[in-house]
Amino acid sequence: MDISNAIPQNSNISVIGTDDYSKITGSHVVVITASTSVYTNNRSENIDKQVLMIKDIARKINQYCPNAVVLIVSNPLDVLTYFFQKECPFLRNKVIGVASSLDSSRFRYLLSKKFGVHQSQISDAMVLGEHGDTMVPVFSRVKIDGKSLSSMIKSATKKTLTSEVRNYWKSLRKYKSRSQFGIAKNTFDVICSVLRNKELSIPASVMLKGEFGESDVCMGVPVIINKNGITKIQEITLNNEEQKMLADSAQSIKKYIKSV
Repeated sequence: MDISNAIPQNSNISVIGTDDYSKITGSHVVVITASTSVYTNNRSENIDKQVLMIKDIARKINQYCPNAVVLIVSNPLDVLTYFFQKECPFLRNKVIGVASSLDSSRFRYLLSKKFGVHQSQISDAMVLGEHGDTMVPVFSRVKIDGKSLSSMIKSATKKTLTSEVRNYWKSLRKYKSRSQFGIAKNTFDVICSVLRNKELSIPASVMLKGEFGESDVCMGVPVIINKNGITKIQEITLNNEEQKMLADSAQSIKKYIKSV
């Protein structure tokens, strides 16, 4: 009802609310933000109910729009992306977990604060792995005004920033109920990429089949997206520490998957 009041008078877009899944028939993109309850301490604390929810949604999406590109925003993000993929015969390029791009935005923001520069001066600041407590900020590729961050950052600072990125949502919760604008912007970018066929390079969660040495797990990795969904997984070079952290992050996600 609220969103409907924001539609401009000359727009050809309509907004309706319904629990009738047949209304999504023929959709090009489906975005899942549903949740059974609000988490307070950890994104995975309601995992069993969330997995049951995502399986039910997956079956209905497969029934009514089996050719859609599906964007998953609900948490625990990587686990739900995995179970959606397992529940439906969708190709892996059509199921995208949108979260690592948000973590990367947060990483860039924290770096800009730390070094006193505009966010536009920071490039290649990305976060990979789990959208959770083991996410991996990739410091080795970051550049500030074209200069490598590695030459100007200490180990202790990296540790502090890593903790701040991982706990950003908790800090945000002190001031408001949940993240809305950040994740909306990052999800909108993916929607535009699909609907307008504009190539987009971001980290996103996808089912891995040997990439980065991992299989049968969904987690955030660098991808290229267009009208077909994910067209390429980019296996970028990481340093030894980051490779180890990414492997540990994959194991954390797998443990959650096995716990269901």
